[in-house]
Amino acid sequence: MKPNHYEVIIVGAGPIGIEIAVALKKAGIDYLHLEKGQIGQTISWFPRMMRFFSSPDRIAIAGIPIPRIDESKCTKEEYLAYLRSVVVQFGLPIRTYEKVVSINRQNDEFIVNTVAKEKKHQYTAHRLILAVGDMHKPNLLGIPGEDLPHVSHYFDEPHKYFRQKVIVTGGRNSAVEAALRCFRCGADVTICYRGSEFDPESVKYWILPEIQGLINRGEIKMLRHSQVKAIGYDSVTIEEIHTGKVYKADTDFVLLMTGYRADMSLFTSLGVELAGPEEKPVYDESTMETNIPGLYVAGTAVAGSQQKYSVFIENCHIHVERIFAALTCSTTTGRTPDFERPES
Repeated sequence: MKPNHYEVIIVGAGPIGIEIAVALKKAGIDYLHLEKGQIGQTISWFPRMMRFFSSPDRIAIAGIPIPRIDESKCTKEEYLAYLRSVVVQFGLPIRTYEKVVSINRQNDEFIVNTVAKEKKHQYTAHRLILAVGDMHKPNLLGIPGEDLPHVSHYFDEPHKYFRQKVIVTGGRNSAVEAALRCFRCGADVTICYRGSEFDPESVKYWILPEIQGLINRGEIKMLRHSQVKAIGYDSVTIEEIHTGKVYKADTDFVLLMTGYRADMSLFTSLGVELAGPEEKPVYDESTMETNIPGLYVAGTAVAGSQQKYSVFIENCHIHVERIFAALTCSTTTGRTPDFERPES
């Protein structure tokens, strides 16, 4: 066996990538696990104290329950601590902060090139699993001022917005949650939304009545059928979509909660067929294998850049089952049954 050769290489150490690693380690399969950041990297930049849509039992992995005293939904911080505990419990050797820069396929092998601390590495494998997630970078509006320092596509925590004027753009859960938390922290909040009403399927059911009540009482302003056309240092230019009316609104901060896009570059470089505007990888649902032999997709990456979220952690556990069965010619990993319909 040549150096740095593995039977399987996993790229991505989110929940599903970690769950796959547990299954492979239990089976004694020689594998390498790579992650460009820290484990749960995407989850780590969720807002502080954000609670998941899904109940704890539905986002638990590898048969390890998430202990809850009050049966409430997990916060971001609690779930990251849980993921760390799973990695420690199973002794998973994940190579974090090692970025995959290119992958080639030659003579039925995958050649994976990485960079870690400015050092280049190369590995080969017979099988490759891409569990790279679906939120790599924000959807940019392409408008003037989008890159100004008081403008952000990410919502971290509300404290910085105390007694500040904040305009939040968007109408899905991230926008609604950001607006609510900024308001509760003492900000003057305005929501700018292209639609008229929030979609109940896109906003957490326990915060939808709250935002609607605050808007109805005028405590949070809402600009319906409107879009931000340009951003200045102390104001934004807003256009009413139906009338074409353009006006300016004063603001101190702008939160562009416009969603995120997946990075499908590794898929395209290997010749994986992508379907539709969301660029979903085409794969065999029984095995999760793409049109490239030996290349599997797992986790939310199966959905590409989701426009309306329907693929979550909780309905991706089955991917572990299918990939494990395909790699080992068996039928089970011993984990609990899959949740066919997500709560989210």
